[in-house]
Amino acid sequence: MMRPRTLDRYVALQFLRLWVLFALAAPVLFILMDVTDHLDNYLDRGLTLRQVAISYVYQLPLFVLYALPVASLIATIFTVNGMTRHSEVAAAKAGGISFYRLFAPLAVLGLLLTGVALGLSELVPVTNRLRAEVLGQRRSTAKARTDFVYRARDGHVLSVRRLDGGTGRMFGLSLEREGNEPAVPVIHVVAREATYDQQKGRWMLSDGYLRMLLDRGVERSFRFSRMLPLHLRESPEQLLAEPKDPEEMRYGELGQFIETLQRSGGRPLELMVKREQKIAIPVATFIVIIFAAPLATSAGRGGAAYGIGIALGITIFYLMLFKITGALGAGGALSPMVAAWLPNAVFLAAAIGMAARVKT
Repeated sequence: MMRPRTLDRYVALQFLRLWVLFALAAPVLFILMDVTDHLDNYLDRGLTLRQVAISYVYQLPLFVLYALPVASLIATIFTVNGMTRHSEVAAAKAGGISFYRLFAPLAVLGLLLTGVALGLSELVPVTNRLRAEVLGQRRSTAKARTDFVYRARDGHVLSVRRLDGGTGRMFGLSLEREGNEPAVPVIHVVAREATYDQQKGRWMLSDGYLRMLLDRGVERSFRFSRMLPLHLRESPEQLLAEPKDPEEMRYGELGQFIETLQRSGGRPLELMVKREQKIAIPVATFIVIIFAAPLATSAGRGGAAYGIGIALGITIFYLMLFKITGALGAGGALSPMVAAWLPNAVFLAAAIGMAARVKT
C-alpha cells in the first residue's frame, strides 16, 4: 500500500503532467486563431512580421492567463477520471484513505496556480500596453479639459477653466479647502495660471491671491506672483480623468482611476466590476479544481472526448456567468463586489454539494 506522501506525489504528478500539456497547447491554439483572424489586417497596415511576432510575445501572458482555469479544469477531470476508471480511487479507499485526503494535493496545487494567475493579472496590463505600442494601436487620448471641478483625496476642491495636458498648464483655477475655524482655517486660492513640474511632481501657481478665514470675522488675504501648493499633487493625466481601457491598468492603477472619477462626480460601476474581477477570475482557477474533482467521479466510464466536452461546457458556462453578472453590476442591478464574485460563489456552493455526496 502506498504511503500518503507517495500518493500525494503520484496525484500531483498526474495532474501536472496533464496541466502542462494543456497549459502549453491552449496559448498556441489562441495564437493560431488570432493570427488567422487578424494577419491580413496587420499586413495591410504595413506592419512587419517581426512586429507581429513581438506583439504575440507580449500577448502570451494574457493567453496563459486565459488557459489557466481551462487547463486546471481539464487536468483535474482527467486525473480523477483516470484514477477512478483504473480502480485507483477504490484501492486507496480500501487502504483507509478517503477521497478528500487522496485528492488534497489538487487543492494545494489550485492555491499555487491561483497565485500564479494573480501575478499574471498584474503583468498582463503592462504587456497589453507594450503590445498596443508595437501595433500602433494607442488611442489618441484627450489632451485638454475645460470647465471642470476635481475633488482631491484630502478634500481640497479644484475648479479649473482650462487644462492643457500636453503642456502641463492650467488656466483660471481656484483651490478651496473647507475648514473648522479657528482650529482649521478655510483656505481659498485663486490663480491665473499653474504649471506642472514633471520631474518634481508638483504644480507652481502664478499671479493670484490666497484668502484665509482664521476665525469668525477674521480674514487674511495675500497676493502672490508664484506659489507652491503642498496639497495639489495630482498629475495632468489624473486631472484629465479620461476613460481608459481597464485591460491596460493594473489593480492599483484601476483603483486610483476609479477614485478619480468618483471624486469628479462619476459613477464608474463597470470599472468597479472590472477591478473586482481582476481577483475573482484568477481565484476561479482554484474553484474549478475543487468543483471538477467530485464531478469527475461520476464520469468514470467516459473517455477523453467526454472529459474534454465536460470541461469545455463548464468553462463556457462559467465565462457566460461572469459576463451576465458583470453586465448586471455595470448596470447597477448588483453591487460590483457581488457581480464579480457571484459566479465563484455559485460554483463553490455546487462543489461543496457534490463533495458531500461523494462516497469516501
